[in-house]
Amino acid sequence: MKTLKIALLSMVSVVLFTASTNQIQELKIGDKAPMTAHKVQDVSGRSITLAEVAQQNGLLVVFSCNTCPWVMKWEDRYPDMSRIARANKIGMVALNPNEAYRTKGDGMEDMVKRAKKMNYDFVYALDKNHEIADAFGASRTPHVFLFNGNMELVYVGAIDDNANDASAVKEYYLKDAMEQMVGGQQLTKPTTKSLGCTIKRIS
Repeated sequence: MKTLKIALLSMVSVVLFTASTNQIQELKIGDKAPMTAHKVQDVSGRSITLAEVAQQNGLLVVFSCNTCPWVMKWEDRYPDMSRIARANKIGMVALNPNEAYRTKGDGMEDMVKRAKKMNYDFVYALDKNHEIADAFGASRTPHVFLFNGNMELVYVGAIDDNANDASAVKEYYLKDAMEQMVGGQQLTKPTTKSLGCTIKRIS
């Protein structure tokens, strides 16, 4: 009987957590960026907002972390993303929403070490209690959101079509989106499927 009660409680917990997760809706193309005045702490110790990171032509938000194998696969693309964003006057920020993993490699101290090791030249900040990720409807790491100069969402999804091999990429989803947006063109692919590890949320 005791074993049955434990099993039932576990099932209820899973159902409740799944239900709460399913209520999180990904932003739609054209939606305004939420929580742009919400302060987050970056690896330099600064308190900064998305509005402060944004530049003339927009903002690139990447939900990322230290521990996800998918992030590690795509991380060699981060310098190019930063370079292209900077060249096109687009601010870039990576947010770590893995609240349940703060003591398992995704705490601020770990983030500081990661940013130094990988030579991040963009803002890397902690999304406490995954509040911004929840507002964006982000589900995975990495999960990319690109906003124009009016802070309207123009692209959401993956970085490109090949996480495993940068030299074998055929479709540069994010690069094309940034260049088309700044060039005033209609985006060929405003949405793609994000692939990665599920964000480690707390229930």
